[in-house]
Amino acid sequence: MDEMVTVGALQEQLLNLSKPLAALDLPLLDAHGATLASDLLVDEKPVIKSGQLIDSTQIALVASLGLDRLPCRPHPRVVIISAGDDLVEPGSKLADDEDEFESNSWFLTTFAREVGAHAFRVHTIPETAEQLKLVIEDQLVRADLIVISGESKDESFDLITSVISNLGEIKIVTPKLVESSKHSFGLIGPDKTPVVVLPGDPIGNFLSAELFIRPIIKKMLTGTSTERLSKKVKLTKSITSPSSKAQYIRGNLNSDGQVSPLSDQESLMTLSKANCLIAISEKEEKINSGDLVNIIKLNMDKP
Repeated sequence: MDEMVTVGALQEQLLNLSKPLAALDLPLLDAHGATLASDLLVDEKPVIKSGQLIDSTQIALVASLGLDRLPCRPHPRVVIISAGDDLVEPGSKLADDEDEFESNSWFLTTFAREVGAHAFRVHTIPETAEQLKLVIEDQLVRADLIVISGESKDESFDLITSVISNLGEIKIVTPKLVESSKHSFGLIGPDKTPVVVLPGDPIGNFLSAELFIRPIIKKMLTGTSTERLSKKVKLTKSITSPSSKAQYIRGNLNSDGQVSPLSDQESLMTLSKANCLIAISEKEEKINSGDLVNIIKLNMDKP
């Protein structure tokens, strides 16, 4: 039986896989979007602190000081792979009712880029263990992290996990999280590259990216595992949650500073409509309208 773990415990185990990337002396334009690896001092006072994201204003400041390079942690290189014999590339035709258009790799690649990684989507969809093994081994040379997902019903999870188990030491767990399922992770290849296998269901995939992949990338990039900004706001509609499982409900934070859970949480539409996640802990079973809830802000530009 697979081990059941809390969301926090899985976050901790996954963070233990990753290490901050070694600092490189980068040319200024390459340093843009990276993070400073040590304080930049002027007259013995820090003008840019270690761990700070280098944006255009810092580039201008550094150039004005006569410097053309900065010691920075580079963007992590994240390779995204989807595997499964029923997955079909968008733009192609579905052969039968069992087929489904592959969407997770498109989401994960752009998600990782938004977090600050150099993300690479593998264009082929491996259907067999041999094909998948060749793809993974080919990608190890350029990866600081490999993220793999499969079909929406997780039918390819066992295939993926069996392949990576032959490349390193792998652990399988199920987080106590609504709309989620099994995950596997470990270190593979000669350089002990971290690999994480996420649920194939798009909603579970999205939640795992936010809760588990984002902190790994942030730790590699900044040296620390910074969390999403959160705050307490008033709930407009009562929520019930299964006992002993955490839940992250897609919601909309309105201009009045109140949050409403989106209707039809099973719909993929909620992924693009939500501007926040309403965080319900494992210990909470019902939250009433008017109560204060914790939210994690997503893209606040969404209407």
